[in-house]
Amino acid sequence: MRRPVPRGRFHRHTAIARPAEGASPTVFLVLRRMRAPLIVLILIFAISVLGLTLIPGQDADGNPVRVGFFDAFYFMSYTATTIGYGEIPHPFTGAQRLWVTATIYLTVIGWAYAIGSLLATLRDRAFREAIALRRFTGTVKRLREPFLLVVGYGQTGQLLGHALDSLGRRMVVIDRSPEHIDTLDIDPYYSDIPGLVADARNPHTLGVAGLEHPGCEGVVALTDDDEANLVVAMTAALVRPGLPVIARTVSPAIEHRMRAFGSPTVVNPFDRYGDHLRLALHQPSSYLLMSWLVHEEGAEMPQPSRPPAAGRWIVCGFGRFGHKLTEDLRADGLEVTVIDLRLDAEPGPGMIEGDASEPSVLAEADLAGAAGFVAGTDNDATNLSLVAAARKANPSLFIGARQNRPANAPLFAAMEIDWLLVPSEMAAREIYARLSTPMLWRFLQEMPELGDDWAADTLDRMQAYCGAKLGALWKMTLSEREAPALQPWLRSGVAVGDLLRSPRNRQKRLDAVPLMLARDGETILGPADDVPVRPGDEVLFVGRPYSRRALIDTVTNRVVAEYVLSGREVPAGWVWQRVTGKIPTGSQSTDSPGRSSDDP
Repeated sequence: MRRPVPRGRFHRHTAIARPAEGASPTVFLVLRRMRAPLIVLILIFAISVLGLTLIPGQDADGNPVRVGFFDAFYFMSYTATTIGYGEIPHPFTGAQRLWVTATIYLTVIGWAYAIGSLLATLRDRAFREAIALRRFTGTVKRLREPFLLVVGYGQTGQLLGHALDSLGRRMVVIDRSPEHIDTLDIDPYYSDIPGLVADARNPHTLGVAGLEHPGCEGVVALTDDDEANLVVAMTAALVRPGLPVIARTVSPAIEHRMRAFGSPTVVNPFDRYGDHLRLALHQPSSYLLMSWLVHEEGAEMPQPSRPPAAGRWIVCGFGRFGHKLTEDLRADGLEVTVIDLRLDAEPGPGMIEGDASEPSVLAEADLAGAAGFVAGTDNDATNLSLVAAARKANPSLFIGARQNRPANAPLFAAMEIDWLLVPSEMAAREIYARLSTPMLWRFLQEMPELGDDWAADTLDRMQAYCGAKLGALWKMTLSEREAPALQPWLRSGVAVGDLLRSPRNRQKRLDAVPLMLARDGETILGPADDVPVRPGDEVLFVGRPYSRRALIDTVTNRVVAEYVLSGREVPAGWVWQRVTGKIPTGSQSTDSPGRSSDDP
C-alpha cells in the first residue's frame, strides 16, 4: 500500500537541470567515435602477442625456447610504434620473423585506421562544439567579478558590447551565429569575453552561460527574434526572480507577454522613433539634450538638425513600424496618409493601397501638399528609391527613413536623410544609457516635462563647463559609505553648489553640472546651487573627468572637505593636527562645524 505524500514536503524547483557533475560530453563523444578503431587495434595487438608466444624459437645453443608474454608484449610495443630495439631475448627464427612481418603490416593498418578516425573526430562539428562548450563553461565558472549575460551579438550587441567594455563591464555572450561569436576574438576588447554558439531558447543554454552564477548582475536579450527574447526574459524571471532583465522587441504583443513575467525593461526602437520625432517636433532643445546624453563620453554635441515640420505626413509601409509611427503622429494631432502594398483592412480615408514606388500612387498621396515623408518598409532598396522619388516631387519635404541593414549605411548617408531610424543603434544607445547610469534614464524620462527653455539652458551650462564634447556621467550617493567626510557637514547644512568648489581653490567652481537630485523617491531636475543636500541623497553629475576625481576627494577626505566647505586649512597628518589644534570637522567633540575644541 502506497503511503500518502505529506503536504508541504515537495517544493517547486526552478533551477535549470544540468548533467551529472563530472560528466564530460567531450570524453563520451571521443570514446563513442573511437570505439571501433580501438577495438581493432587491441585485437591486432593481442593476436600479435599471442602468436609470438606460441611460435617456438632457439637460444644461443640451439635449444628450443618460447618467448614469454612479457617479452612478447615488450617486443610488439616498440615494434608497433616503429621504435625497433631488436629481437629479444634471442635472435628470431625464420618462423618468428615471418609472423612479426605479418603483424607489422597489421599494426600499420590498425594505426592508420585509428589515427584516421581520430582526425575525423577532431574535425567533426559535434566534437568542436563539445570542446567549445567545455572551455566556455570552465571560463564562466571561473569568473569572480560581476558580469552581464548578453543574448544576441548582432549589430546591437556589438555596439553595446564596445560601449560597456569601455566602462570596464564584463560580459558573457550567446549567439546562434558562429560568425558573430568569432568577432569576439577579433574585436579589440580590454578583457576576454566568453562566447558560445547556441540557441538561447533552450533554458539549459542560459544555465551554462551563468544565469545562476552569483556574479550575474543582469540579462540583456538582443536577438532579432522576438520569440527568443521572450523565452530569455521568461527563463530569467522564473530561474532568477528579481534579476534585472532588458529585452528588445518590435512587437507590442510580445512586449505585453514579457511584462507578464516580472518587470523587465523592454526596448522597442519603433516606439522610440515616434516618441523622439514628436519630441523634436515640439521641443528641439530637449531632443538635442537627450540625443547627446545617450552617447558615450567624449561624443561631440550633435548639430541641430532640420526640425520636423507640422502638417500632413505620408508614411510608406504599414508594418509594425508604420503602425506605431502612424499612431504616434495621429496622437499628436497630425494628419497622416498611409501607403502600403497590402493593407490589413479596407482602404479608407488617409489609406492608399498600392506600390508607393509607382508615380501614380505617389501622385494620389499628393506629395506637393505634404510636410513630412517617411519611407518605413523592411527593404532598404525600396526605402532609398521612395526617398529619391519623394524628394524629386517635393524638395522641401522633411524626409524620414528606416535603415534595416548596417551594410547600407553609406547609401543612406549619401541621401542625407533628415531623420534616420537604425533600430540596432537606437536600441543600443537606450540600453547603454540604462546600464551605464540607471539614474540617467530616469532623468531622460522626466526631462521633457520641464519644457524646451529649461533644456536649452541646461545645454548652455553643459557647453560652458564641459565644452563641445560630452563629459563623464556619474552618480554620487551621499551615504556614510561613499561620502564619509561629508556626513558632519550634511547634518549642519550643505548646498549643491558647495560640493562643486575646487579642492585647489575653493573660489573656483568645478567643471561639472548637476543634472538630477533624487531623495526618498522624489527628484529635482537641474538642482540650483542653493538646493540643500542631505544624507542618502543621490546626485547625477556630468562634467570633466578631473572634476569627478576632485569631487570624490571632497566627499572622502576630511581634510579636503574641511577646506572646500569652510575655507579652513588643516594639516593632513594626525600629529600636526594635534600640535596645531586644527582638527577636521567630524574628528572633534564639538557640534559646531568648522571649529575645533581648541579654537578660540
